[in-house]
Amino acid sequence: MPRYINVLAATLAALLISACGTNPVTKKKELQFVSEGQEVQIGQQNYAPARQSQGGDYVVDPDLTAYVREVGQKLAAVSDRPQLPYEFVVLNDSIPNAWAMPGGKIAFNRGLLYELNSEAELAAVLGHEIVHAAARHGAQGMERGMLLQGAIMAVGMGTGDSRYSQLYVGGAQIAAQLVNQKYGRDAESESDHYGMRYMKKAGYDPAAAVTLQETFVRLSQGKKTDWLEGLFASHPPSEARVEANKKTLKELGEGGDWGRERYAERTGKLRATREAYKAYDEGVKALGKGDAATATSLAQRAISLQPREAIFHELLGDVATTQKRYDQALRYYAAAMDLNPNYFKPVAQSGIALFNLGQRNDAATYLQRSVELLPTAPAHYLLGVMAEERGDLQNALKNYEVAAGSNSDVGKQAAQRFVRLDLPRNPDRYIKTGPQLGQDGMLYAIVQNAGPVPLTGVRVRLVRTDGQRVLDQTNAMTIPSLAPGKQAQLPMLRGVQIKDANQLRQFRVIVESAAVAQ
Repeated sequence: MPRYINVLAATLAALLISACGTNPVTKKKELQFVSEGQEVQIGQQNYAPARQSQGGDYVVDPDLTAYVREVGQKLAAVSDRPQLPYEFVVLNDSIPNAWAMPGGKIAFNRGLLYELNSEAELAAVLGHEIVHAAARHGAQGMERGMLLQGAIMAVGMGTGDSRYSQLYVGGAQIAAQLVNQKYGRDAESESDHYGMRYMKKAGYDPAAAVTLQETFVRLSQGKKTDWLEGLFASHPPSEARVEANKKTLKELGEGGDWGRERYAERTGKLRATREAYKAYDEGVKALGKGDAATATSLAQRAISLQPREAIFHELLGDVATTQKRYDQALRYYAAAMDLNPNYFKPVAQSGIALFNLGQRNDAATYLQRSVELLPTAPAHYLLGVMAEERGDLQNALKNYEVAAGSNSDVGKQAAQRFVRLDLPRNPDRYIKTGPQLGQDGMLYAIVQNAGPVPLTGVRVRLVRTDGQRVLDQTNAMTIPSLAPGKQAQLPMLRGVQIKDANQLRQFRVIVESAAVAQ
């Protein structure tokens, strides 16, 4: 085994030994590469963009968020890690879901609150999410990623060799990954078990966790779409989990607060406006199918039932945008921003509308504000376009590069613009070349497109040097088109006598010109 493999193995072994720790909830020994300080930092950095990407905060009824926070803090206080800076927020999303980030950052969707019937059931869900944070389940996921990267590195050295969901870029993508990560069966079992213990300590009847899980199993069997894309995607229910909860209930004993009347009272305003959000959700679907008239009617109905909800006005702005009525769209987006100034979408959409109206300065202001709330490919792309128009190529390249991180049409457009600007400055970044002697005695130029976009008019020449100056060269040849990842082989010189690799290294393939295919 090569010496560097031994060194690497020893280094990894030392890291594994030094990274051993005790899980604060289960008390089991485990590998811990992510410290508590890092957990907290990760949560703090990603909590805001994650909330933005999941519909934004529910701001119509601040008392509802305060209520969820009260219950959450009561459970956090009896958890195994009460020192974490726990935060609880209600998100403005109809999909029934809840999630936890490292460091105790927890979110609860508006849609899940409709489905519960007591404070004890609310406590069951919150207790489960608190355990995910307290037992380091998110951190464990990241640690497994680190170990996998280390394994890949070792192999490499040894061998030598939905609406906006696709438009998130930069930090927004990391936040989305943290929210959407799926926990293993052991992590779900631990969260059920210890969550029920936290319920009992906080004065709630842990039987609510059993009845709630039974309800989840019935809903999963009914294959309700909103549940399948929400809570069940990351927290799949099962009869085995129900039985495990029943076993835990026997250990803990039934009895405690259910808080049914209290829950009904504190969620009363939310329940009273459920029809408004149903109309809005149907309106979004209608617009997605191109039915602007139905979307408008449903948005107007939603506003009549709850005029203070920003996303209802935003939907009317989206309808106007699809019809290229940008002045009207701006008025609707302004109404949405008045009601909720800290949600990215109407800010971004306003910037797009202003760009289409030719109002570049105002567009830049709104788009820059939107990427501060949540970085998206459309906003960065248009900021890049405007920077390029001003002749500010550095900022244009910066924004195009960020936008190109999106697996979307606008991301592909950004990649094309980035390469078009950067190719003349850094051709070697996109075009890899080298000489190759064929069995037929012909010296070939091998040219590969190592970039993300198709190239055209790749003009190359073969030269021979002594290391300092060109001794001779061939005529130039042109490759009409070259797709990403593809290579071309051009016959350049016949009858060359090459005895060894040193002689072959005297030849170089020079790229004289190339362009991005339109």
